[in-house]
Amino acid sequence: MYRVKKAVIPAAGLGTRFLPATKAMPKEMLPIVDKPTIQYIIEEAIESGIEDIIIITGKGKRAIEDHFDSVPELEANLIAKNKSDLLHLVEETTNINIHFIRQSKPKGLGDAILQAKAFIGNEPFVVMLGDDIVQAEIPCTRQLIEQYERTNCSIIGVQQVRNQDTQRYGIVDPSNSISEDLHKVKSFVEKPALGTAPSNLAILGRYLLKPDIFTYLETQIVGSGGEVQLTDAISRLNEFDEVLAYEFRGRRYDVGEKLGFIQTTLEFALKRDDLGDDVARMMKELLAERASRTSSV
Repeated sequence: MYRVKKAVIPAAGLGTRFLPATKAMPKEMLPIVDKPTIQYIIEEAIESGIEDIIIITGKGKRAIEDHFDSVPELEANLIAKNKSDLLHLVEETTNINIHFIRQSKPKGLGDAILQAKAFIGNEPFVVMLGDDIVQAEIPCTRQLIEQYERTNCSIIGVQQVRNQDTQRYGIVDPSNSISEDLHKVKSFVEKPALGTAPSNLAILGRYLLKPDIFTYLETQIVGSGGEVQLTDAISRLNEFDEVLAYEFRGRRYDVGEKLGFIQTTLEFALKRDDLGDDVARMMKELLAERASRTSSV
């Protein structure tokens, strides 16, 4: 059994939910406090033992490549000014084995993953979506790798969501449970209509897949939203090679929509030693001002 050492990070989306900010800036570069969202994903991959990362980009995404490249002028300036702490932060993003490939047209997540076929070869790999940041004692991706090492099956990361939110996600229809948090899957449903979801177990941005998935992606017809859906290809794979759903442990943050992004930024700021107290005080003042305005109306 191959060891899991490669990760695919799709970053070719247009980011329309965050317009106009994403007209010229990749949504993956929007910062949570002072760190781009995609950097949290990269850090999780490294902490999980991943050695090689490929990022699938698109038009207008050059800033992602620049972020993970060396900037000699900046580094020299920080050295000259003896700003070692800032230098360390800059160097953290350059000493990583990252590759880039472009998805020429936005044909969907399934098509984006297909672009990595040559890079992956005949090895299992993880897919990590940038809209989901997971804070966990054991990194989420590491949890999936551990389940794969036990079962030799493709593993899909899931968590329970509210029934009214199921139409936003790929949903798992579980059959038998192997353990409390590991389930066999009857089928996968991409964004079911409200009230029709077979469960509230949602696929949340982490997948560990065998390379066989590429056989199905190459022949996958267009699905929901007029795009090639990874969920549809996984469903076909499951018919011939069992795919399991694992309820991973940890706090998942949805940074793919505005309210979730704001909540994540506030929570991460409150946890910081250098910002937490000031941010808490600021929030109390703003809430008091808002209450005062509301009561005077």
